Amino acid sequence: MRPGGTALSVLAGVAMALALTACGGGSGDEGGPPQKKTSLLVGQYPGADSAPLFIAMERGFFKEEGLDVKQEPIQAPQAVLPKLSNGQMDVVLGSYATILTIQEQGTEKFVYIADSYQGAPGAFGVMVAKDSPIKQVADLKGKKIGVNVIGGLGTLTMSPHLKQAGLAPDDVQYVVIPTTEWLSALDKGSVDAVWMTDPYLSQAERQLGATMLLDTMSGPTANLPITGWAATGKWAEDNPETLAAFQRAMAKAQQIAATDKSAVTAILPTYTKIPAETAATINLGAYPTTLDARNIQRVADLMLEAGLLKQKMDVSSMIYAAPKG
Repeated sequence: MRPGGTALSVLAGVAMALALTACGGGSGDEGGPPQKKTSLLVGQYPGADSAPLFIAMERGFFKEEGLDVKQEPIQAPQAVLPKLSNGQMDVVLGSYATILTIQEQGTEKFVYIADSYQGAPGAFGVMVAKDSPIKQVADLKGKKIGVNVIGGLGTLTMSPHLKQAGLAPDDVQYVVIPTTEWLSALDKGSVDAVWMTDPYLSQAERQLGATMLLDTMSGPTANLPITGWAATGKWAEDNPETLAAFQRAMAKAQQIAATDKSAVTAILPTYTKIPAETAATINLGAYPTTLDARNIQRVADLMLEAGLLKQKMDVSSMIYAAPKG
């Protein structure tokens, strides 16, 4: 054999092995173990709820975990269910009420993987005009109340307060008012009151002289969980390492949001239409650092009482538990 023949044979063998590996074969272990998914698409609401996600992206927490995370603004999880079901979207931010509704309907099966946003005093409430004759909750009988969606967070959180005031659900009339039209509807008097979230609350006070009739995050609805991060049960089962990496990155960002309001107010104008000067004075909810089934169970129980769920749901079964071993 001429000099170098053995080396050439070895190289040819290596090249063949690499070619077989690239085609998914050649090792006797068909395809090998599944690879950790590193590119994720996350659906988010462009509001204060999503601040930790953008903090994590800006500060490189996902990159530290080997993840390339992109985000897509959504209106509600229902609108992106096909993407979640076929794997085009990996994780979604959804109101607990919305995810629970989808779960009961059986349209998709979700698991909660991280908490996001929780109610706090002054951040969610029913506003009335400056000279409104409505002075207490009982005065809402027979009145029109603007909400962004029927059966959503607004109607859900008002329900127990109306009950306390001696009002039945049909004693008031809910009218759907898009978020961007909340202030004008209240100013023009097309409705008698509007359920709002900040920064609209603050703007209504400043611009219209409106007052808060009811803080819907007080009393029976104090500290109510609002939104959390969820994934389909199948996605969570297929991607445990990716999910764990996502949770670690979000935990760092959630801790920052929970302890440093300035970090939240600084990031808000970068992905919302909230001006920096408004963001600086916004009434924020809270950012829980643990995912507590008992807190989320409150949402399910309120929904059952309000008739938004047909049967009692055990939320603990929806909390993601990492596989042991």
